[in-house]
Amino acid sequence: MNFSDYQIQAMSTDQIPATKGTDLIVPLLGLVGEAGSLITEYKKYLRDGDAHKLFKECVIEELGDILWYLSNFASKFNLDLDEIAENNLKKCHNRWDWRDLEKTSGKATNYIFDKNFPEHERLPRNLEIEITELQKANSVIMRAFIDKQKIGDDLTDNAMLSDGYRFHDIFHMSYMAVLGWSPVIRSLLKRKRKSSPAIDEVEDGGRAIAIEEGISALVFTYAKDHAFLEGISAIDYQILKTVKNMTAHLEVSKCSLGDWEKAILMGYKVWRCVEKNRGGTVIIDIDASSISYKQNNGFICLDLAYNPSQSWVVPPNQEEHLETNL
Repeated sequence: MNFSDYQIQAMSTDQIPATKGTDLIVPLLGLVGEAGSLITEYKKYLRDGDAHKLFKECVIEELGDILWYLSNFASKFNLDLDEIAENNLKKCHNRWDWRDLEKTSGKATNYIFDKNFPEHERLPRNLEIEITELQKANSVIMRAFIDKQKIGDDLTDNAMLSDGYRFHDIFHMSYMAVLGWSPVIRSLLKRKRKSSPAIDEVEDGGRAIAIEEGISALVFTYAKDHAFLEGISAIDYQILKTVKNMTAHLEVSKCSLGDWEKAILMGYKVWRCVEKNRGGTVIIDIDASSISYKQNNGFICLDLAYNPSQSWVVPPNQEEHLETNL
């Protein structure tokens, strides 16, 4: 039986009064009540263990009642359960598939939004950016260099108390590495796609840059309340959904929630290393969808794999650099 057939047959057994308001509140109350009954059965199982011989049958019954009320509510809003189920699976794949790909095949995302543009308007596929910190007047500032040439402005935390936000360009670098997208870095590198006025204005212009900076600030606020994501392996769905909504009109909308999660987690791995060591070299490899870190003294400090709490320090004669591999 498919969901649509079930929905039709279940609706034929509807005994809920058609009174305005009642017809909707009853199935909602029913959902809550049956969920409570399900929890009660599980409580009995925790208490009695295998002695609760009817546990499986009781769970089947309670889940069936939950499904009936869910179907009833959906029908009254002319919603199709098959469509609801399909949309939910799409959401789950959009959110989590990147982890399975990383574990099984190591395939990179490889979004290339500028592949049809001249070389000088494309983001470089590989890049090393040196981050340094120094005292200037009463502020601690961050500077970034490529091949000893300074890029961008001096950055401070712009806060009364130091919190490391001066290193936030690392997040833009991570978006560039994992998503193949960063109007901010594109502007810093003078790689705006001016050969297409519309792309230059919409995708590389001031609004897109402001949105990316807003994402950086939004996620930083969230990360600050979660130990800067150390030991965190998943970002709250609502944060990712907000980011997706903010970028819905831009080319990066092709990237999934999972892509954004990967970019954020990898970015904060590198950010924590830079903040801890007050600088270092950030290594970007767009082809591999990776961003990694190397200390300026040649040592590597990077927490790897699925456990973000791990930390590795490797002598330079063993590895030139390590890639984050979530």
